[in-house]
Amino acid sequence: MTLRSVVVGHGDPTRVWVHGLGAMGAPYYFAVLHEPQLRHGRNIVVDLPGHGLSDRPETFGYEIEDQADALAEVIADVADGPVELVAHSMGGSVAIVVSHRHPHLVRSLVLIDPNLDPLVATRGHPGSRGIAAWTERDFVEASDGEIEDLVGSAWWATMRLASRAALHRAATSLIRERDTSFRLLLECVSCPRLLVYPQADGDYPGGATLTDAGVSLVAIPDCGHNVMLDNPSALAEAVGGARSLA
Repeated sequence: MTLRSVVVGHGDPTRVWVHGLGAMGAPYYFAVLHEPQLRHGRNIVVDLPGHGLSDRPETFGYEIEDQADALAEVIADVADGPVELVAHSMGGSVAIVVSHRHPHLVRSLVLIDPNLDPLVATRGHPGSRGIAAWTERDFVEASDGEIEDLVGSAWWATMRLASRAALHRAATSLIRERDTSFRLLLECVSCPRLLVYPQADGDYPGGATLTDAGVSLVAIPDCGHNVMLDNPSALAEAVGGARSLA
């Protein structure tokens, strides 16, 4: 299986950018990578297995842990040393697992409104819990129109390129209960960690416990869940400033 990536810039630091469920690296991060705060360094924007232009074998598991191990192989292959790992939504969960399983690969971790806690599958919900409410067979066999109606036209613009089996398996893995949640893993990771989230959401759930564990929290104004699309300048400033945490 080959994972495709786009490289912007050169030099130090090396940042690896990871998208969320049903997304694709380049269109989601195009604007933020052209902000002046990030002109220095090499930015590697990866498409996760089953997404974007990456391969999508039906036999791959697409569990979050599977995705993390695949991403770790890419990082080991493209970087000479540990990287600054920047990840959005489901990609944040993947990045947390990479940082936990392969700590030598990660210099610092920036999470953009990540999934930290289990959710309940809910039919009709536009996010991962809505996808997970289908059976895999029904989701794979659904018409494009049905899925676009579920997730909306903006998300569908990149989701239509993804493997339906990959989407369903990843969504199901993302929301399920685990012996150790992504939140607890994040608290245990030893590298510098920054979590950014929409200011409009109010206080971050469990923020005090995360802060006590050494996670820095930054509220980004004028944005929704897709922070990199809504306020790329503020996100670039936060990512650039994360170097001071290392």
